This record gives sequence, structure tokens and C-alpha cells, in this order.
Amino acid sequence: QVQLVESGGGSVQPGGSLRLSCTASGDTVSRKFIGWFRQAPGKEREGVAHTNTRDGATVYDKSVKGRFTVSQDGAIDTVYLQMNGLEPEDSGMYYCAAARRWVNWPPQMSDYSFWGQGTPVTVSS
Repeated sequence: QVQLVESGGGSVQPGGSLRLSCTASGDTVSRKFIGWFRQAPGKEREGVAHTNTRDGATVYDKSVKGRFTVSQDGAIDTVYLQMNGLEPEDSGMYYCAAARRWVNWPPQMSDYSFWGQGTPVTVSS
């Protein structure tokens, strides 16, 4: 079993920044890979980024590439999503999820076995 807890969401103006955190616990094999997803009201959940926590290799969706950056602190089992240049279209609930393997982009929700509860992001003037 894996437990994931997201934090760091909030409200910002366009052009602002937020850093989301995903703190993981439990079976390390099952959380070797961490994905970030978001879901806007009335829309499907979509993948934002996917990272290998062992070597840091990361893939980003084209909608966030160059603005969002994934990093991690292995000492505290936390993966971060640094979001810069936020746009209203970035608003939604952000989730992290754990997987055992790399995924083909775009990822499917079924690629991940464990999910956090989500943290909300609102970008508005």
C-alpha cells in the first residue's frame, strides 16, 4: 500500500507561482514513479508530469513544459511540482499518483495504483 498526501494549493493571480508537494509513504516499489494530474470542473483528469523518483527523469505535458518543474527531496519522500507563469487554464484540482513503471504519454489513470486526495489551484485575477 502507498499513501500520498498533496499540499500547497491555493489562489494566485495570472503569472503567479505555486509549489505543490506530494509526500509519499508505504511500499517503495509501488511508488517508484510519481505522476501529477489535474482536473478542472467538468473536464477529464489529465496528466501534467510523470517522474522517476530514482533518477529524476521526467516527462511534461506540452501545455506546461517550460513553466512547471518537478523536483524531489528523497530524504522526506516528497515530490514537488513548481508551477510558474500560471494561467487561468491551469486552475483545477491537482493530484499526485503512484505507479510501478514508466508510462507512455499521455498517461491513463489506470497506469497508477494509488492516488492522493488532491489540492486545489485557482488562477484568477
